[in-house]
Amino acid sequence: MNQENKGSVLIIGGGIAGLCSAYYLVNDGWKVTLLDRGDLKDNCSYGNAGMLVPSHFTPLAAPGIVAQGIKWMFNSRSPFYVKPSLSTKLVSWGLKFMKHANASHVQLSAPSIRDLNLLSSALYDEMVKRDDFAFELQHKGILMLYKTEKMAEEEIHLAETAKSLGLDVAALSKEQVQQLEPHARLDVLGAVHYRCDGHLYPQALMTQLIAYVRQKGVFIHEHTAVTGFESSQGSLRAVLAGSKKFAADKFVLTGGAWLPEIAKKAGLNIPLMPGKGYSFMYKPGEHTLMHPSLLLEARVAVTPMNGHIRFGGTMELAALNKVIHMNRVQGIVDAIPRYYPELRVPMPEKKNVWFGFRPCSPDGLPYLGYSRRLKNLVIAGGGGMMGLSLGPAFGKVVSDLLGERQPLTAISLFNPNRFA
Repeated sequence: MNQENKGSVLIIGGGIAGLCSAYYLVNDGWKVTLLDRGDLKDNCSYGNAGMLVPSHFTPLAAPGIVAQGIKWMFNSRSPFYVKPSLSTKLVSWGLKFMKHANASHVQLSAPSIRDLNLLSSALYDEMVKRDDFAFELQHKGILMLYKTEKMAEEEIHLAETAKSLGLDVAALSKEQVQQLEPHARLDVLGAVHYRCDGHLYPQALMTQLIAYVRQKGVFIHEHTAVTGFESSQGSLRAVLAGSKKFAADKFVLTGGAWLPEIAKKAGLNIPLMPGKGYSFMYKPGEHTLMHPSLLLEARVAVTPMNGHIRFGGTMELAALNKVIHMNRVQGIVDAIPRYYPELRVPMPEKKNVWFGFRPCSPDGLPYLGYSRRLKNLVIAGGGGMMGLSLGPAFGKVVSDLLGERQPLTAISLFNPNRFA
């Protein structure tokens, strides 16, 4: 079916969810326009760890995270920080988060999160094969490295849950882990190897996606922030942005960490808090790594990509801001030699530190589905730390919903109206 017959779609947000939505929609025959508040290079999808994570079936809102988070708050170099604030937005988000941080929520959510991630991983494979993308997609799995008996017990227990969910996972001894990394000595007790996971080079992915959708006829408007919406009879008619009016038949709202403030302009309540993370690149020399890993006690992500290693971590829950707290970057740097003693990574200069905002929902689940208030609007966001991993699944589900097809995986738990 040609584009004229399908109709027009306006996508708000040029992160991974918006670009993947554009990818599937334009290939499905829609006339697509995409708006972004920046230049598409300042979103969270560029500087993240590049991990594809069916292993992350446990939502951020999980048992124990509140108590652990309170302990970490008093350490300036810890992996987690909530800026004390009397903001009603933060208080409301925090109360919802505490309500969902329990075992029953995890048990209910795990299969749906797993399935969305597995779908997305398969769609990445299909994308590479179909359109000849080259963004270093690899399926070597991710090593969950631990140094303490306590963390070993927790992680091996989680691995058993993963096995019961049908995921390919194995607990490894220190010697088995070392065999997987012949070029760098490890100082760990062991690891859980999630062989179901993968990784890629985010910058190459984003650059190629942008070039692809443009070549396919998607109109991209940069530096075009949304200022308002026009609606009537329960449907959106147009978006006001950059002193222009953009009309369309259907609308897709992504927007990453900016999703709540954009949604509010349309009269929608979609609670999110931005979780700021930092990353930097390091040229490893002879001690290169073969597998991505998570340094569990330190909550640091380690990913080989583009001939370098990207180190990333921390979660700062606060209002959107551009302040780089170098003491938190120091916490990442300090953790590395505790696991990889031969990697003596210097403290990066501030200008070489990337930061981005993970869009964190209060129950740790994404928002994916039709708006109840505006019947021609689909919302896709709130992927938190799984945003890049879930990108193609978001895009495919959006395309299926607008094409009036049944999505390939269940999305009822991701209802964007659940806090309305």
